[in-house]
Amino acid sequence: MINKLVIATKNAGKGEEFRELLEVLGVEIETLADFPGFSLPPETGSTFADNALFKARMTASLTGLSALGDDSGLEVDYLQGAPGIYSARFAGEPTNDGRNNAKLLRLLEGVPREKRTARFRCVLALVTADGDTYLAEGTLEGLITTEPQGHQGFGYDPLFYLPEYGQTLAELGAEIKNKLSHRARAVKNLWPVLSRLWPAE
Repeated sequence: MINKLVIATKNAGKGEEFRELLEVLGVEIETLADFPGFSLPPETGSTFADNALFKARMTASLTGLSALGDDSGLEVDYLQGAPGIYSARFAGEPTNDGRNNAKLLRLLEGVPREKRTARFRCVLALVTADGDTYLAEGTLEGLITTEPQGHQGFGYDPLFYLPEYGQTLAELGAEIKNKLSHRARAVKNLWPVLSRLWPAE
């Protein structure tokens, strides 16, 4: 197994988060930012798994290396799972966190606390250089607040309240968030495969 893994993103923040989550593997982590001139086509899948697999397969095909794709979003029970795979562009293009949050609060206006349950879901797809495919997912349960709280997060973090912590993800800060996030939990669920492919020396 070549000692490299490409994360199917050009997002520097996401790349750094995966480097931290996968640090103990001892594998060299690259992202699509290391492959100038290549951009992933728009996602067309109907599920998180579809989109994660699409990203991983395209990236593995391009680079000839093992690739890790992820797709994630917010699922609100009162909205029958919306915004789901459309989380980033919930309020339309161009994507804007503030407008997405405002739309979510508008749709939940007057909805009581006990019906504001939601979760962040992340699906990871690993496609090896040999073409083997593995999937794993992780979720983080919480509630949607009635107004933004905190300034340390991004996306829906200021609205995503964790009862066990008494704070939103945007109030908790990156260090705690990255340990309990849906992405961290998905990596944990994929760990048996990752550690077998890249055993610690």
